[in-house]
Amino acid sequence: MGEVSRLFIAEARRHAMREMKEVEAIADRGFAGCIHGRPGSSRQVLLMDSETLDLLRVVPGDVRENITTAGLALNELRSGQQLQAGEAVLLGTKPCEPCERMDEIQPGLQEKICGRRGILCKVLQGGRVRRGDPIEILATDHEGTPKAEVEKGG
Repeated sequence: MGEVSRLFIAEARRHAMREMKEVEAIADRGFAGCIHGRPGSSRQVLLMDSETLDLLRVVPGDVRENITTAGLALNELRSGQQLQAGEAVLLGTKPCEPCERMDEIQPGLQEKICGRRGILCKVLQGGRVRRGDPIEILATDHEGTPKAEVEKGG
């Protein structure tokens, strides 16, 4: 189990991310107030781990992540994996491929962060997410439904 170390929203393109103490995740949208959230998108929320940021000497928020995690091996997660962060449930959709903007942050960063830029997610269930909240990998059945819902008959 990991935890939410930092939270960010993008209020405008190509501007610094705004750090938040808590955010409202909106189902099939993303974080309230974040321009990256779009209905139906597989790129609603980006999770990035603090361990990789520290290793590469990158400041949290600079790679445009929404959630900086601690203690969670994001690169070991697979597409279709569900995570609970605070009250929200997220669906991992795909690894985030680094773009040329990474080299604007730090020369050579696009290559260094390749395969380690975190995971993109959709918001399955909205709710509050706060700094310090646990992040739990949810066990799922073969169809991707959280086992807790299956056991409840939902």
